[in-house]
Amino acid sequence: MYTIPELFDLDHTLAKDYLSQFTYPWEALAGIKDLILALGPTLGEDYSEVSEHVWVHKTAKVFPSAYLGAPCIIGPNTEVRHGAFIRGSALVGADCVVGNSVELKNVILFDHVQTPHYNYVGDSILGYYSHMGAGSITSNVKSDKKLVVVHNGTEQIETGIKKFGAMLGDYVEVGCNAVCNPGTVIGRHSKPPASAGSCPKTASGATTVRSARRPDTFEKIGRILPWANTSAPTASAAKPTRT
Repeated sequence: MYTIPELFDLDHTLAKDYLSQFTYPWEALAGIKDLILALGPTLGEDYSEVSEHVWVHKTAKVFPSAYLGAPCIIGPNTEVRHGAFIRGSALVGADCVVGNSVELKNVILFDHVQTPHYNYVGDSILGYYSHMGAGSITSNVKSDKKLVVVHNGTEQIETGIKKFGAMLGDYVEVGCNAVCNPGTVIGRHSKPPASAGSCPKTASGATTVRSARRPDTFEKIGRILPWANTSAPTASAAKPTRT
């Protein structure tokens, strides 16, 4: 099962020291609120506390109709667009997009993350340059309300937590209208397709996705891009266009 160093380049988040304490990323979910409350007062003059426990970098663009619930941090050059709803406990990195009608709750977004159109992201961590296609969401509570168990082939890890959305590794591209079921863990550079179901990790670093179109089948996807196993993408792919 993927550990934090296998999923994320920790140099691209203010949560680096915090995340370094844990083995698996979901272990960090319970402390996100306290992390933000501790980080906020230390951010310096480049950040403004626009309301109690809400810190926004001076280069960030927050549209008038966006709601920023406490506590949260909005990083440099990030856009929080019209109708965005940040419920609280959201650490949003640099150069991110939080788009129209997007809802964030108890999340860490690494730098350059895009959640641009009609996304729900709750109790989740999104790695560096990860992107959620329009309408894709993280489902963070099982319908039977039982505690989430992470599955990887025959391996099963009991998380002991009820609310757990998705852990997206660096450079993950989630297809439009995909639903990441509770306990989803997706390895770096994977590409779950549109309208996918849960996305457990496979040994190859790709993912296996239950298809919403054919629930009785599994589709193996997750083409590894040319810069797999490196710490950074090629120069031509380093700054994708904001969507």
